[in-house]
Amino acid sequence: MAKVVTVLSQKGGTGKTTTVRTLADCYRRAGQRVLCVDLDPQGNLSDYFDVPPDAHPTVGEVLTGRAKAREAIHGDVLPANLGLAEAEIVLSGKMGRELTLRRALKDVRRSYDLVLVDCPPSLGLLTVNALVAADHALVTSAAEYFSLQGVEQALEVIELARDNLNEDLDWVGVVLNMADMRLVHARDALAQLRERFGEKVFETIIRRSVRYAESAERGVSILDYAPDLAVDYADLALELARRIELSEPIRKLRQLRKELAEAGSARRLRGGAEGEPAEATAPTPDGER
Repeated sequence: MAKVVTVLSQKGGTGKTTTVRTLADCYRRAGQRVLCVDLDPQGNLSDYFDVPPDAHPTVGEVLTGRAKAREAIHGDVLPANLGLAEAEIVLSGKMGRELTLRRALKDVRRSYDLVLVDCPPSLGLLTVNALVAADHALVTSAAEYFSLQGVEQALEVIELARDNLNEDLDWVGVVLNMADMRLVHARDALAQLRERFGEKVFETIIRRSVRYAESAERGVSILDYAPDLAVDYADLALELARRIELSEPIRKLRQLRKELAEAGSARRLRGGAEGEPAEATAPTPDGER
């Protein structure tokens, strides 16, 4: 039975969709069967995986009862489009609306090792559905002044879902995403998060780079497009696997990290530098600093 991890944020621009895409890539290369669920009407995750825009059915049809989840999976992605906004309106009038995604995923969880759910950049009904369906919740945060406030708001919704609808929901932690740690502002944001949430803040920090946008535009995994940067996500995948007790892929994730670091070094030697300056260096294996 797959573990379900919902990735959420109170606002856009925190790298949430990139996190889902790249974690999926890491775990798949480590031999895991991963289903990605796009629960954002903008459909950015679906675009990132190059799901055809006319793919049918989608998660919108699943939530409104017009299709089974298994019928709506395209290349291990349960995609979304703008029709999901209409589906959310229909869903709001249904009894037990918060349980809809949880019920729908029962049909497919046995076919996967891991399900990653990408939420919209808001804390509404779709996000609540994602939390009720999840075993674990991962919050992404930007390295900015209001990061603490955004995480606290997300945590309130997580606690609401746990107290009323999903008592087994685990808040696995918060990851600082797309951060330029050369900036005092970013370092202050990280210090605030660690002061407030302690060990719930992931050791791994995802570096900011325009290459993420470039890889998304091309529909290419950052693991292939910029291996140096992808080392960050290999570290995050390792840290997350330990936190949710997903032990099987750990050895292969370590090997993947090594391969990415070597590929990045080789590209730099050829003059095609990837990643960011030394101030934004990635952690060493297993989260050591």
